[in-house]
Amino acid sequence: MVRFDDVGLKYRRAQGKSPVESLDILRSVSFEIPQGGFRWLTGASGAGKTTLLKLMYLAAHPSQGKIEILGVDAAKLPVREAALLRRRIGVVFQDFRLLGHLSAYDNVALPMRLARRSEAQVKSDVTELLHWVGLSGKLDRKPAELSGGEQQRISIARAVVNRPKLFLADEPTGNLDDLQADRLMMLITGLNKMGTTVVVATHNQRLVKDYPAPRLEIAHGTLAFDEALVWAG
Repeated sequence: MVRFDDVGLKYRRAQGKSPVESLDILRSVSFEIPQGGFRWLTGASGAGKTTLLKLMYLAAHPSQGKIEILGVDAAKLPVREAALLRRRIGVVFQDFRLLGHLSAYDNVALPMRLARRSEAQVKSDVTELLHWVGLSGKLDRKPAELSGGEQQRISIARAVVNRPKLFLADEPTGNLDDLQADRLMMLITGLNKMGTTVVVATHNQRLVKDYPAPRLEIAHGTLAFDEALVWAG
């Protein structure tokens, strides 16, 4: 499960000779997502969605409050234990973060190799997944040789290839047409049906409508709406 309890995050910024300025990025955020749950994460640009995801995949630590990720108290986790926990989390970044010197195949295979899967299993799973996302003819291409939409699909394939326990995506369909977006949502919802907890940040209201799930709405660094509370009645 994912649980935030009164979580806040401040950034401290120096202003030359002026006193250090403290900026509230998130304030008093509390919510809970059960294991196997699905949540849309919505809100205007700059509201704090990406920061919230960073806290979930341990790229940032809260200034206050408690965070539980997959049953682990993650707010102040030691580096080594945080690295092990991240292996159970699949993340799709807005800027893809593909490794430029690796092919599409090797970028997707990387999480499996880090988990010491056999090369036979790597070949089977990666080839099948790249076929599913429509890139079976571009296994050897480097990221620079692919379009933005193709890089997006590689990023998503890499995030799901290890069947993570927690899947986090920041605008995963932003560079895709409706047909590709729906195909990838089928992949994501299928992963969710197998027990993976899913959080997807998006501005795409069509997807939110077509794939109903409770919505977490962030506004000005606070949790403005937790639709799961409404769904629960």
